[in-house]
Amino acid sequence: MTNRDTGRFAFFRQVMADGITCMFGNPGSSEENLLDALNDPAFKDFSYYLALQEGSVVGMADAYARATPAVQLPGDPAPWRRPVLVQLHSYAGLANGLGMMYLARRGYTPMVVIAGEAGLRYEAMDGQMAADLPAIARPFVKSDQNGPCAWRVVDAGSLLRLTRRAIKTAATPPYGPVFLALPMDVLDQPATEPVARTIPVASRVLPDRSVIAAAARLLAAAQHPLILMGDGITAAGAQDELADVATQLGATVWGGNDSEVNLPVSHPLYAGALGHMFGEASRTVTSAADVVLACGTTLLPEVFPLADGVFAPNAKLIHFDLNEAEIGKNFPTAIAALADPKPTLAALAQELGQIMDAGQRATARDRLAHQRQAKEEARAKARAADQTAWQNGRLHISQFAKALAARLPPDAMIFDEALTSSPELMRYLPQDRPGHYFQTRAGMLGTGLPGAVGLKAAYPDRLVIGFTGDGGGISTIQALATAARHGLGAKFVVCNNRSYRILKYNLRNYWQALQQPANQAFPPSFDLDRPELRFDKLAEGLGVAALRVERPDEIEPALDRALQQPNEPFLIDLMLSSEL
Repeated sequence: MTNRDTGRFAFFRQVMADGITCMFGNPGSSEENLLDALNDPAFKDFSYYLALQEGSVVGMADAYARATPAVQLPGDPAPWRRPVLVQLHSYAGLANGLGMMYLARRGYTPMVVIAGEAGLRYEAMDGQMAADLPAIARPFVKSDQNGPCAWRVVDAGSLLRLTRRAIKTAATPPYGPVFLALPMDVLDQPATEPVARTIPVASRVLPDRSVIAAAARLLAAAQHPLILMGDGITAAGAQDELADVATQLGATVWGGNDSEVNLPVSHPLYAGALGHMFGEASRTVTSAADVVLACGTTLLPEVFPLADGVFAPNAKLIHFDLNEAEIGKNFPTAIAALADPKPTLAALAQELGQIMDAGQRATARDRLAHQRQAKEEARAKARAADQTAWQNGRLHISQFAKALAARLPPDAMIFDEALTSSPELMRYLPQDRPGHYFQTRAGMLGTGLPGAVGLKAAYPDRLVIGFTGDGGGISTIQALATAARHGLGAKFVVCNNRSYRILKYNLRNYWQALQQPANQAFPPSFDLDRPELRFDKLAEGLGVAALRVERPDEIEPALDRALQQPNEPFLIDLMLSSEL
């Protein structure tokens, strides 16, 4: 007879009491007793999304958590974002998921990752799957004042205590992934703790009014103000407050860790995202400002950042963030404060409204008008260039994006990991509604396919489209099987240029820095043309219908076919030129 008072049942009673109703995972022998508990009728409303590789597991979960809003359930003092639950298998599954866990950490995704162990009773035996799982996880999880948030349950009497700690820590801003190791024999012991609701720590931190006033004075007097923002804006729901501050100042807004709709792209002051690869590409923007307001972003997130010369010598940097470790980490600040972006930007906007004089307001309006005109001209020029390129008869991603945009309903959701094709996508696809356009982060490849699956799991009634490249798509192709298995009708587009195109662009920049010729041969490993990757055939093998599109006149029929069945996953293998 099954004993339902053991830890494996108590664990699921706890997470469901906290409003967590699903888990993304890939099973293994050290989690089999935990997963067996899900057959109990008490957990019939709990969903397990099976993925066939751990990178896909975490990628799906990351997107699901990004898309899921804060909810106030009965008994909650306020709405809060439930962390997504991820199950990986021992050291091997955990190691396979670490890259995507890093993506979640850099992007502040609320996530609880669990992995099983054979059992404490085998501690001295050094079995073939024995490993220090928390030590493996520590570099890839959120840290608090006690260090990296990775724990191991060693007694059934603390199973629920540690589970609640994991949920609370992941769900307390700044969000992030945490890890919990669950030995099998601990889960088989009686669980003596009662289930109790978890409540995250309230963190609507507002700096002292004198700090807000000092920041407002600096910004109001600026001749060339600049705002650098990131996904901390979305995490705080501070898009309106950011727009208010930017409009009052006439300050251009650039994204740092900018992978969500932190400011509507149609806003005249949104100038785009800084380069994620080279700091030199960002310097033109950052060094032109005399006062910089950074809010909800690290400074700066490039792969190859500059150590100096990022800001003008006498520029004043104001940094507001909920992650204390990021404030003033790399650059000296004039004003630095632990601050939730929403109330802080609201207070800043109010202060600006009170202290800006007529001359400052007129100058701000002029800056806004200038930026609006420059942005409209740049957009018109880019679209005209697209029109010209379409005349050569070859297939261009911009053609596809324009045709798709005409078919999108207002609540469609996009996951964009198109990388080198993203600028053309973003000229046509809408990016104004928070929670409807997501991009990859932290230089991570392979997020597009699992990202679309995660979004569709969160919103099964919406149209979800995921873009990836051939290099990214092949690394998480298993995500398609999850869509087929669970009836998640996401649509997938592989921008197939038969190469790691982004590496070619980056190597050209490297050659340029060394004053080497740009027409050298690229390393053969940058090409993906041997063997030919047939994503349409791979998709069909994983249970997803697919078409290959090779000519412009095939775009519209392929889109019509993809969108014909809302609940059917579908993939388009979009064949693009490999030329730079």
